[in-house]
Amino acid sequence: MILTGPEISQAHDDGRVRISPFSPEQVNPNSYNVRLGDTLMAYVDEVIDAYAPNPTTSFRIGPEGYVLQPGQLYLGHTVEQVGSNQYVPLLFGRSSVGRLGLFVEITAPIGDIGFHGQWTLMLSAIRPLRVYPGMKIGQIMFFVSCGEVELYHGKYQAASGPQESRYWHDQVGVS
Repeated sequence: MILTGPEISQAHDDGRVRISPFSPEQVNPNSYNVRLGDTLMAYVDEVIDAYAPNPTTSFRIGPEGYVLQPGQLYLGHTVEQVGSNQYVPLLFGRSSVGRLGLFVEITAPIGDIGFHGQWTLMLSAIRPLRVYPGMKIGQIMFFVSCGEVELYHGKYQAASGPQESRYWHDQVGVS
């Protein structure tokens, strides 16, 4: 089951869902709109190594916006901190930005029960595209879980701003 908009609002009010800041205007029939934060991150090296930390550069998106370039992966973040200890959150790009040729969540839309923080967005544009801080970029839906709940306590907990991959952290035998 998926929470409806009115149920998302009720779940926010009674603490089953945490969204901060929360705005009733961002509630949809079965999702909550999230906005693009003002920081972007990009990997510096031409080759990204899955088994090693990779250097990144971060920069602010000014009020004039920032033009995303094709062929470049940008890590952004939501303005909102979103999470739940009861529901499974899923983040998808809004269809309006998809129609502009922007992929918002390339491969990992599922959030863990118990994660609370800003969500890192994996942004990839088909054509040069100007984005702005605070623009509605994605939507989060909340699904009812079934079975015993084990809360998330992973390496991205309480994220603030874009988070680079820490895949290499979990690799056995990699130094």
